[in-house]
Amino acid sequence: MTHPFLFLQWITEQLHLRVGEHVTYTWLVMAILIVVSFLASRSLTLVPSGVQNLMEAVVGGIEGLIEETMGEEGKAYFPLIATFALFILVCNLLGLIPGFYPPTANLNTNIALALTVFVLTHVVGIKKHGFGYIKHFMGPILWLAPLMLIIELISHLARPLSLSLRLFGNMYGHEVVLMIFLALVPLFLPIPMMLMGVLIAFIQTFVFTLLAMIYIAGALEEAH
Repeated sequence: MTHPFLFLQWITEQLHLRVGEHVTYTWLVMAILIVVSFLASRSLTLVPSGVQNLMEAVVGGIEGLIEETMGEEGKAYFPLIATFALFILVCNLLGLIPGFYPPTANLNTNIALALTVFVLTHVVGIKKHGFGYIKHFMGPILWLAPLMLIIELISHLARPLSLSLRLFGNMYGHEVVLMIFLALVPLFLPIPMMLMGVLIAFIQTFVFTLLAMIYIAGALEEAH
C-alpha cells in the first residue's frame, strides 16, 4: 500500500532516519497519549471538566469492563489493559487523518502487542498457580490428558497469531479501501468510508482488549 504523502515519512527522509512508518507513527501515538495524560492530570479537580472529564469517562468505562470480564482480581491488570485499549484506539483513529498512517495496519506492531498478551498470560498463570498451572492444559479427564495437552498447546500458540492477524487484516483492509476511494472520487465518496472507519477503530480496539482480558482471566482461574 502506497500513500500519496505521509507527513512523518517526509520528516524521516529529511533527517535520514532509516525506520519504517509504523515506527515513526507509533512514536507519534506515544507522544499524543503522553500529552493527553499530562493535560488530564496537571490540575485535577473534584468537579472534572475538559480533558479530565473525558479521560475519567474513558478510564471508568475500561475499569467497568475489566470488572465485568475478570472480576475484582482483574483490577490489578488495569494499567496493562487500559494501555492496550488507548494505544490501539489512537493508532486506529490516526489512519483516518490524511497524511497519517495507523501503526496497527502493520503486522509488526500487532505481533508485538499479541506476543505481550501471550507471554503475560502464562507469566500470570505460573505466578498464580505455580507448577499446578499445567493442569490448564491437561483437560478434565486423566486418560485424555496427552491428547488435550497437544490440543491446548496448539490453541494457545494460535492466540498471538489470531490476535495480530485480526487487527492487521481489518486495519490494513480499511486503509486499502479508503485509498482506492480517495484515488477514484477524492471529494465526497470517502466520507462514509471514514465514518465506517471510526466504527471499525472502536470495534477492533474492543475485540483485542476483550480477548486479552479473557486470556488473562483464564490463566487466573483454577483448573478443574
